[in-house]
Amino acid sequence: MKVILGLSGGVDSSVALKLLKDQGYDVEAMFMRNWDSATNNDILGNPDIENDVCPQEKDYQDAEKVCEQLGVKLNRIDFIEEYWNTVFSYFLNEYKSGRTPNPDIMCNKYIKFNVFLKHASTLGADYIAMGHYARVKHDKDMSYLLRGVDSNKDQTYFLCQISQEQLRHALFPVGDLTKPEVRKIAKDANLWTAEKKDSTGICFIGERNFHQFLKNYLPSKPGKMVTLDGKVVGEHDGLMYYTIGQRKGLGIGGSKEFESDAWFVCGKDLEKNELIVGQGHDSIYLISNNCFASNVNWISYKPEEGKTYSAKFRYRQPDNDVTLKFIDDDHIQVFYPKGVRAVTPGQAVVIYDGEICLGGAIIDEVYYKDERRKY
Repeated sequence: MKVILGLSGGVDSSVALKLLKDQGYDVEAMFMRNWDSATNNDILGNPDIENDVCPQEKDYQDAEKVCEQLGVKLNRIDFIEEYWNTVFSYFLNEYKSGRTPNPDIMCNKYIKFNVFLKHASTLGADYIAMGHYARVKHDKDMSYLLRGVDSNKDQTYFLCQISQEQLRHALFPVGDLTKPEVRKIAKDANLWTAEKKDSTGICFIGERNFHQFLKNYLPSKPGKMVTLDGKVVGEHDGLMYYTIGQRKGLGIGGSKEFESDAWFVCGKDLEKNELIVGQGHDSIYLISNNCFASNVNWISYKPEEGKTYSAKFRYRQPDNDVTLKFIDDDHIQVFYPKGVRAVTPGQAVVIYDGEICLGGAIIDEVYYKDERRKY
């Protein structure tokens, strides 16, 4: 049984590679180059660059070291054009529309479980594998995506848009492990990446100044920062830089006219180019109890209308009880009567039936009862 694993140069995929080899699979690794730093205006620099080696090239060198240690063949493939057309263009268009996208979800859908899978098939792979904290159960006629054992690291949220066919060919070797267990395996095996820190931030941006990065591609349009009743309290740098529920970076404070409570982003008025802000973490305007979502994707089986399931509206968010109403094959309305804070257009609502991740959809409109929020 031949498996090709997506090796990122991080500890999770490194351990996944070791586990597959230990389990007797005919395994190869493949490093994906999805972002061209030199061509795509990546002029910001990175404090973690060592000896003028860009982070992506450093990751490849780390992947090479791990493959040398394990005696595994490493393939390298460029998906730069595919990434730009399917993930980065989506990312920019969502920000242009005032929404907050999740490019990692689209990267899984279009790159890791699509063009990667197709290329791996040309190399004779029966399965592909990734270092995600998720599990898969392959039955005779159906495969099920299950939450990772480590609830703090579970990444099924980011896999909500993959298809049944894609899942049928997927393995997740570290899904039954916790992060400390993964680290221990890496250290015991003296893997090159055992002490490498986890990557953070958006996949192609990494640990850079997000505002500066986005300015390379979208012109900023400053405007007024206003309260829920229309009082001007400051200036924003551009609506695309803010997300619902955000606290940091608003620069409001010190006015005797308002209470001392912290300020949060409560909405956006695209027509007026105004950022709506309010005080208090649990401001009623940040609470919604239903939303409409599109790009519906069910991985294994379709949930039942009216039945209670659990859902996450953001990664690592606690589960919320929800019921669904089907508008058509591509649109649903999601009800969460207990209310949820800062449900945000552009993010995903991901539906679970116990341990099974059923799939999800992309949030379009957010409501409290019958009142649409200016999200």
